[in-house]
Amino acid sequence: MSQEQQPVYNNTTTTAIENGDKKDNKLIILETQEERRDRMWSLRIVYFTMFLVSLAFSVVLTGVWPLLDRLDPHAGKEFMGLIVAANPLGQMLFSPIFGYWSNKMKSIRLPLIASMAIFCIASGVYSVLDIFPTSTVKWWMFFARFFVGVSSANIAVCRSYLSAATTLKERTDSVSMMSLAQVLGFVFGPALQAAVTPLGSDGFIFQGLVINMYTAAGWINVLLGAINLVLFFPYFFKDRRVAAKEQMIIQGKQTEKETYKSVKIDYTTAWTLILSFFVIVFNFVLLETIGSSLTMDQFAWSKGEALYYVGILMSVGAFIACLAFCLISPLTKRFKEADLLIWGGFFFMVIGRLVFIPYRGDIPKLAVDREYKMENGTIAFYDEDDPIVLGCPVNSQPWCATTLQLQFPEFLFGFVISTIGYPIGVTLIQTIFSKVLGSRPQGTWMGLFTGAGCVSRIFGPLAVGSLYTRYGTTWTFTITCLMMFLPMIWLYLLRDRLAIEEVDIKTIEMRNLNGNSTKIQNGTNGLIKDKTVIINENETNDEQEKFISNGR
Repeated sequence: MSQEQQPVYNNTTTTAIENGDKKDNKLIILETQEERRDRMWSLRIVYFTMFLVSLAFSVVLTGVWPLLDRLDPHAGKEFMGLIVAANPLGQMLFSPIFGYWSNKMKSIRLPLIASMAIFCIASGVYSVLDIFPTSTVKWWMFFARFFVGVSSANIAVCRSYLSAATTLKERTDSVSMMSLAQVLGFVFGPALQAAVTPLGSDGFIFQGLVINMYTAAGWINVLLGAINLVLFFPYFFKDRRVAAKEQMIIQGKQTEKETYKSVKIDYTTAWTLILSFFVIVFNFVLLETIGSSLTMDQFAWSKGEALYYVGILMSVGAFIACLAFCLISPLTKRFKEADLLIWGGFFFMVIGRLVFIPYRGDIPKLAVDREYKMENGTIAFYDEDDPIVLGCPVNSQPWCATTLQLQFPEFLFGFVISTIGYPIGVTLIQTIFSKVLGSRPQGTWMGLFTGAGCVSRIFGPLAVGSLYTRYGTTWTFTITCLMMFLPMIWLYLLRDRLAIEEVDIKTIEMRNLNGNSTKIQNGTNGLIKDKTVIINENETNDEQEKFISNGR
C-alpha cells in the first residue's frame, strides 16, 4: 500500500474500502481530524443560534403588555395579542422560504447571516419605540416583533444543517442538544428580563437613547445577535456536512446526489411526523395559555399568587425538561427511538391531559363580580384580592356551577408528567423526521416542519383559551387528550416505518478480504450496498494494518 493511500487511524477518522480488484482498493475517508473539529464547532454555533432565537422570543414577552400600555394606553389587550402572535406568524411564513434558500446554497452561511442582520435591526427598532409617535407606535412594535419572527425562520436552516452535519449515530444526541438550547433560551429569557427590572420604566439616557427595563432587553438581543452574526463569518464557521457522504460510503455510490436519490421519502411517515409535531406543540402551549387563569379559577388564587406559583412551577418544569433531555441519549441506547417516542413522549402527554379531567370532589369556589350595588344605590367595587371575588367566575363562565373542581394533586402530577413527555416527544419527532428524509437536502422539509410548530403557537392559545372559557376543564382536557391519543395510535401503527435502522460505519466489523468482498446484508431501509467493507475503528492499529495487508 503506497504512503499516500495510508489513512490515519484514530477515533475521528472512518475509512471504507470499496471492493473491486484487490490491487486497486479505493480508500474513502469520511473526515479528517481537522474537519471533525470544524464540524463540531459549527454545530456549537448552531446550538447558540437556537438558544438566541428562543431567548429573543421570551426575553421581551413579559414586558410587551406593560410597554405597549405605557406607549399607547388605548392600544388594548386585543392588539397586544396580535403583537405576541406576530413573532410566530413571521416565522411560519418565512421558514419554508429560508429552508428552500438554504437548499440552493452550498453553505448555510448567507441565509443565517441575513437572518441575524434582520434580527439585529428588528430588535433595534423594538428598543427605540419611544421615538415614534403615539398614533403609530403600536404598529412599529408589531412590525418589530414580526421581523424578529422572520429572522427566527433560521430555525429551519439550523435543523436542516444539523441533519446534514451529523452521522446517524450522532443525530439523536445532537437534536437533544438543540432542543435543550431552545429550552434554556426560554428559561433565561424571563430571568434576563427580571435582571434589568431595577432600571425601572424611566431608566436613563445614553447617547440620546432611552435605556429602561423594557428597552434594555431589546438592546441585549442586538448585542447577542451581532455576536451570533460574526460567528457565521468564514473564520469561525465552516460548513461541514457528513450525512450524505456517510451514506455514499455505505451504499457504495459515486456521488452524494446519487445516494439520496436512491432512497425515496416515505411521505406518509413524513407528514405523520409533521402532524404529530403540530399536536404536541399545540398541547404544550395549553398550560402557557391558561395556566394562570386555570389556577385562579380552580384554586381561588389571587393574580399575585397565580403569577408567583405558576412562575415557580414553570421554572421547576424547565429544570425537569432539561433532565429529560439529558436522559434521551442513554434511553435510546436501551429502547428503540420509535417506542420511546410513543410510550415516553405521547403516552406521558396523554396521561398528563387525562388526569386534568376532574372526576372527584365538589365544584370549585365560586367568585362574585367585583362590581356591586350598595344599599344607597351607589356602585362600588371589591378589592381584586378580596376573598369574595376569588374563585371561578360563574357569571362569565356558567360551567363553574356544574363542573367538578380540578384537584391540586392531579394538577401537579399532570404538569410534571407533561414536562417529561414533551421534551422526549419533540426531540424524537425531530430526530426520526430527519432520518426519514435521508441524506438529501432537508431545508424545505424542515421549513414545513418548523411552520407546523408556528401554526400551533399561533392558533393554540386562541383555540384553547376560547374552549376553556366557553366549556370549562372537562371539555378542554377531554378534547386535548383525544388530540394526543389519536396521533399516538397512528404512530404505533407506523412504528415499523419509524424504526430507521442505524448502520454506523464505525461499528461494522472487519471480515476477511480474501477472494470476494464481505457482503453486508441490506437493512430494512435498503441503505447498505453489497460488497462494501468498513474498517472498524475499535480495532487496534496493528489489526487494521494486518487487515489491509491481506487485501493487497
